[in-house]
Amino acid sequence: MNELPWIEIIAALIVITGGGGIAGWVATKRRKRTHDQGGGQATLEREREATAEPDTAVEPDTTVEPDTSVEPVEAPTKPARSVVETPAPTAGRLVRLRDRLARSGSPLGARLLSVLSRDSLTEDDWDEIEEELLLADVGAGPTTELLEALRTKVRVLGVREPAAVRDLLRSELVALLDPALDRTLRTEPTTAEDGTHLPAVTLVVGVNGTGKTTTVGKLARVLVADGRSVVLGAADTFRAAAADQLTTWGNRVGVPTVRSDREGADPASVAFEAVARGRDEKIDVVLVDTAGRLQNKAGLMDELGKIVRVSSKVAAPSEVLLVLDATTGQNGLSQARVFAEVAGVTGIVLTKLDGTAKGGIVVQVQRELGVPVKLIGLGEGPDDLAPFDVDEFVDGILG
Repeated sequence: MNELPWIEIIAALIVITGGGGIAGWVATKRRKRTHDQGGGQATLEREREATAEPDTAVEPDTTVEPDTSVEPVEAPTKPARSVVETPAPTAGRLVRLRDRLARSGSPLGARLLSVLSRDSLTEDDWDEIEEELLLADVGAGPTTELLEALRTKVRVLGVREPAAVRDLLRSELVALLDPALDRTLRTEPTTAEDGTHLPAVTLVVGVNGTGKTTTVGKLARVLVADGRSVVLGAADTFRAAAADQLTTWGNRVGVPTVRSDREGADPASVAFEAVARGRDEKIDVVLVDTAGRLQNKAGLMDELGKIVRVSSKVAAPSEVLLVLDATTGQNGLSQARVFAEVAGVTGIVLTKLDGTAKGGIVVQVQRELGVPVKLIGLGEGPDDLAPFDVDEFVDGILG
């Protein structure tokens, strides 16, 4: 019998079944070997982990260390409230400011009284008086008038007693300062013909360095102390810190400030918005702080004129106050002339009178411009600004 066909059949079966079985067997062996190796590796890794020290670089530290670079802030249990100050009454300020002025050592005071009380007055004595008056920036014209009046009365009355000399000098200085000038601040709101509320608008002008923005803040305190409602307008948009400074002053007495969020914005626009807010909220007084301007820069002065025109579309300014530094003397007078032409100055605020011999500028400014000094500042405190009073001022410089 031929066996070749059976051999071929068996070979075919091996290919069909045995081949698959062999392939499966090979695959099973591979899986088993891989499992055994993996198991061995895993066992080795577990043994290493059991004997090794903890790896602090791998294990995260769940303890949160405090950040010492930042101050810890305790969350408030109640909303934070700003503290609003109560300004000192204006009546009590006059006496305090007079006392400070008396201690300032002005030559208009003790020095003049000393000379006038001498038994006999020579030409040299009168020259000395004249020199002291000029150094105090009284001005040539007012000084001549005062000397002539004193010469006549001393000669006719024969005044020599210190008390009588003081009374004589006091009366002449009071006359020189012209007590008849109207020094009241126009801070009364008005009503338009259609019944619209119009706030009193006060523009504060002056050159850099006179304490203008600080004066606006102090004036707000004066008005609040007198029972007025106030809005501040930060129209000094050229000095970076001016609006922040004014806002701080306002916050201290609960007064809002209208300002621009952009440095260098149009100051007339800010002034307009402040006055419009005063009208809409029925505010008594709007105080507008303007940029410090040099009188010899026509462009800046034109900008001040624009502020006046634009704000007048809502309510015309009732006061334009020029802030002068008492230590500037004749320079202050030249500033006053130009500002009076551009903005129509209605009053003077004289600052830095404490410790200065320049108080005579009061006389000269009033004589040259016919504009009264309405406020004086004699210190750095927030309430060291007071309405100007002729009698108090003269008593202060005479001591």
